[in-house]
Amino acid sequence: MQTVIITGGTGLIGTALTPMLLNKGYKVIILTRGTAPASTNPQLSYAQWNVNAGTIDANAVAGADYIIHLAGAGVAEKRWSDARKKEILNSRTQSGTLLVKALTEIPNQVQGVISSSAIGWYGADDGAISTIKPFTETEPAATDFLGDTCQQWEESIEPVTKLGKRLAIIRTGIVLSNAGGALAEFKKPLQFGTAAILGGGTQVISWIHIEDICRMYLYALENNLQGIYNGVAPAPVSNKLLTLCLAKAMRGNYYIPLHVPAFALKLVLGEMSVEVLKSATVSATKIKQAGFQFLYPSIEAAVTNLTAKII
Repeated sequence: MQTVIITGGTGLIGTALTPMLLNKGYKVIILTRGTAPASTNPQLSYAQWNVNAGTIDANAVAGADYIIHLAGAGVAEKRWSDARKKEILNSRTQSGTLLVKALTEIPNQVQGVISSSAIGWYGADDGAISTIKPFTETEPAATDFLGDTCQQWEESIEPVTKLGKRLAIIRTGIVLSNAGGALAEFKKPLQFGTAAILGGGTQVISWIHIEDICRMYLYALENNLQGIYNGVAPAPVSNKLLTLCLAKAMRGNYYIPLHVPAFALKLVLGEMSVEVLKSATVSATKIKQAGFQFLYPSIEAAVTNLTAKII
């Protein structure tokens, strides 16, 4: 039985990925900085680490075959004050540095590391919607806050390759899940019969279903993937199309489309509104060429599934 360490195991992806790994027969160790919850599954355990203190359970590292690195403060959870931006960056870079240090100093049998990054690596689409060329993994990082954060994030974990470890990095898109994240925000106005279209609504969202992104991490682990891959569905959609598709699934014809002006979003969200209004068309070609098959390649398939049951 192979053992997988997960950092960020209590986050949106980690909580969905853990049972998937357990069902596949893996032993899972979730790194936590708090009190470990009780587990009734003998294949699931918890181990301590503290990124700020630079400490990690040596026995967990020594016993692992793979590490899935998801740790990082939520980008959209709070307004981007200077302190919050520092927390977002440091939670990613310092955790990566700690893992590299642990793998350097602790005798281990880790074969590969699958690390999260984000499509925040890319800037905004350039040109009209009809002529957009999707971003591929070879694009340089954007020069804005998220682009710089993603670049430092990836650089922090890259040294594991010098230790002879296989490294795959998944630049994750907007994850659609009933357990939280972006979909929960899209659903809130619909509870009152309003389909809130953000700004002009033409901005492109590169999204992915929670089940597909978890399957992608597992696929990268089991199929010896190396390098950078975009974790997005093959059919990005406009904010308007996603919102109306969700509205129809939830409310039938009983909803009112309402545009939320860009200036209002800026007042409420501050600098973070740039990301909400940004159009980013990201390519899924590379991961498809690696053999990965999506269960939910279209927004219609994803929304139908997510409004029919809880994932």
